[in-house]
Amino acid sequence: MWFANFFIAGSMTMVMPFLSLYIESFGNFSEAYVQRWSGLTFGVTFFTAFLFSPIWGRVGDRYGRKTILVLSGAGLAGSVLLMGFVTSVFQLFILRLCMGVFTGFISTSQALISTQTPRELSGQALGTLQTGNVTGSLMGPLFGGVLADSYGFSSTFQLTSITLFIAAVFVLLGVREFRIETEDEKQETYSRKEVIRHILLNPILVTVMIVSMFVQIAHFSIQPILALFVSEIHGTANLAFFSGIAFSAAGVGNLLMARRWGKIADSVGYEKILVFLLLASGIIYLPGAFVTNIWQLMILRFLLGITIGGIIPVRTAYIRQVAPVSIQGEVLGYSTSLRFLGNIIGPALGGLLAGTYGFTSVFFTTTILLLLSGLSLALIMQRQPSTVSRYG
Repeated sequence: MWFANFFIAGSMTMVMPFLSLYIESFGNFSEAYVQRWSGLTFGVTFFTAFLFSPIWGRVGDRYGRKTILVLSGAGLAGSVLLMGFVTSVFQLFILRLCMGVFTGFISTSQALISTQTPRELSGQALGTLQTGNVTGSLMGPLFGGVLADSYGFSSTFQLTSITLFIAAVFVLLGVREFRIETEDEKQETYSRKEVIRHILLNPILVTVMIVSMFVQIAHFSIQPILALFVSEIHGTANLAFFSGIAFSAAGVGNLLMARRWGKIADSVGYEKILVFLLLASGIIYLPGAFVTNIWQLMILRFLLGITIGGIIPVRTAYIRQVAPVSIQGEVLGYSTSLRFLGNIIGPALGGLLAGTYGFTSVFFTTTILLLLSGLSLALIMQRQPSTVSRYG
């Protein structure tokens, strides 16, 4: 699963640095038009992902997650392959929309590993899995930038589809899934209403899921327009390559700390570490509004990767503590669905803010969202001390 995540994350991030540049290649468009459609095209994938994540989670709980992972990898490969042949923004938009049906490979793999891992080691195990995702995300933009500069955008999409297919083959041939349940988790099936009731009766779980959405809004607001921001502060020379480096800088910090944050959270408490990471991410995001060269941006992206990269494995490990194994896929599906909703709102919000008020406004908004998320979770924890002590 580590290698499968590596290939999926690398393939998906290969195209991120030049998505806005790919849109520019379809015609002579204004800068505001490109910024707006970069946000919409980037975010539309997560609209269908938002709708399908709970469905895939419930199906995975009942029939196994390996099958879902193979279908997801194959579907992503086909979608990305076709993107290499589009000739208009609308065609790319439609394919990104369809692609969302299969987007969720990494979250499903987290559910798989979570259910195969003892509770007391879940943070460390999920943090280790996260390093596969991060390593792929780190290398993907660099390779994508080099390929785009050397062979063009269309060829890069076509080559990317090959690695997505390889990930599906890795899961098909290399993964065995087991049902592992404790005595208090052996109820075979839960109705959808029972799953939702389980979520709503845990205020901290509800808050963690909602906060996950705001984290995605904050994090994804800058990503689809990052290449344009790099162009503004650095110029157009080797733009795809430097945009790739800007993406990858966050991955380096994430890679160094993801497993460690999970291990720390296993002993200190998942909620406490989440609060710390949210507040730290908000503080680090703010100086991005004032950078004047590419290297300042790189340093901030690296520091951001150290903090924000630990949120996903710690959040997933927390859900492992509070949800029975037989419904974890569906609970994670609802959580992932909210994250995807954030992925929809974030790029559209970032494109709108950048096009209307400039790039600086995106960093200010992101900082506010992250700080409010951390403070909200801390407040709920203060009101639910018994729940924190039980799972911390």
